[in-house]
Amino acid sequence: MEYVFEPHVRPQVSVVGSASAFPVRRIFCVGRNYADHVKEMGQDPERHPPFFFSKPADAIVATGSSIAYPTLTEECHHEIELVVAIGKTANAVSVERANDHIFGYAVGIDLTRRDLQINAMRAGMPWDFGKSFDNSAPCAPIHLISDTGVLEDARIWLEVNGQIRQDGNIRDLIWNIPELLSILSHGIVLQPGDLVYTGTPAGVGSVVRSDVLKGGVANLTPIEITII
Repeated sequence: MEYVFEPHVRPQVSVVGSASAFPVRRIFCVGRNYADHVKEMGQDPERHPPFFFSKPADAIVATGSSIAYPTLTEECHHEIELVVAIGKTANAVSVERANDHIFGYAVGIDLTRRDLQINAMRAGMPWDFGKSFDNSAPCAPIHLISDTGVLEDARIWLEVNGQIRQDGNIRDLIWNIPELLSILSHGIVLQPGDLVYTGTPAGVGSVVRSDVLKGGVANLTPIEITII
C-alpha cells in the first residue's frame, strides 16, 4: 500500500547501554498522585481512584533539547515525573504481576499550560489542551528494569536555573506503580511502547524563556531542557 504522503517518523526514546531505541506508541499520564501536590492545587488528597489523561506520542522531547515556550499560555508549568516504559502487553493484570510488564524507567517532565487547564476545569470542559501540546513530554533515556531493579523508594527532584523547585520521593505516590499499571490495564490494554508518567510531587511552578530545567530520579539519567 502506498501512502498519500510520507509517514511521520515514529517517536522514540534512547535506551541506556543499547544501540536500539524504545519506539513510543502512546503516552498515559496520571493526575494528582502525590498528596502534597494535590494539596497545593487546592484539591482533596484522599486516596480517590486515579484518573488518567494522554499526550500525543510525538510530544516526546529528548534531554538536552531546547524547547520553544508553548503558544496560547502565560503560565507554563513544570512537573517532574518518574516514567514507566511498558515492554509486555498488559491486559487486566493484577497488582502482584504488574511489574512483570515493565521494560524500564526514565525521568520525564509533564509540561502544562496551567491557565488553559484551570480555565477548562472551571468551565466543566475537558482540559486535554492544557496538557497535550507540542513538546510537552520531555523524557530522558530509559534504564532497563533488569539493571535498576523495581523502583519503590527514590528521590525525585527538579531545579530551575540551579534552584530546587520540586523535591520528593516516589514512595509517597498515592497510588504506587504496580497499582497504577493494574488499574490502567483494566481500562485499556497496555502495549509494548507505551509510556506511563506517574505523577508529580509538590513545587510545580511557572517557567519563562531562557530557563534551564534539570531534574532526576535517584540512579536514573537526569533530564535537562532549556526554554527558549
